[in-house]
Amino acid sequence: MRPLTEEETRVMFEKLAKYIGENLQLLVDRPDGTYCFRLHNDRVYYVSEKILKLASNISGDKLVSLGTCFGKFTKTHKFRLHVTALDYLAPYAKYKVWIKPGAEQSFLYGNHVLKSGLGRITENTSQYQGVVVYSMADIPLGFGVAAKSTQDCRRVDPMAIVVFHQADIGEYVRHEETLT
Repeated sequence: MRPLTEEETRVMFEKLAKYIGENLQLLVDRPDGTYCFRLHNDRVYYVSEKILKLASNISGDKLVSLGTCFGKFTKTHKFRLHVTALDYLAPYAKYKVWIKPGAEQSFLYGNHVLKSGLGRITENTSQYQGVVVYSMADIPLGFGVAAKSTQDCRRVDPMAIVVFHQADIGEYVRHEETLT
């Protein structure tokens, strides 16, 4: 368990900024204490400093995980967000997409969101912008990347992809053996 290097921090914060923008500061400086990011086995964990001090008594090879896993670094040093970060991204998301009840199951099985399943989208969402996907009942279902801007979504055909799937809460069931 070690702090992130400057390069790792930059790569991870750039990825998080796609989804929550300048609200990134609210993740670290919270009213209930100071939180930090730590790297363990190529995975980035979000943990309070209080818990981190208590965990310093455990050796690194015995430690499985600590805090909430936000994602992992690939072998090419790119950062990939995990669905476990959704609970922390959703309240601060700048761009949101709501999908219809009929499209929820398709999204939760790992498919992209089509125009026919789109309920609402935040105004001024640009193309390739990170978005958090919600059900019409405002339950965060996952996150992805906008394939079309808000203006383009109004005039595309119903079978066009509007949000590229990246992660969803269905992964808890589909990939339960690999999520840590």
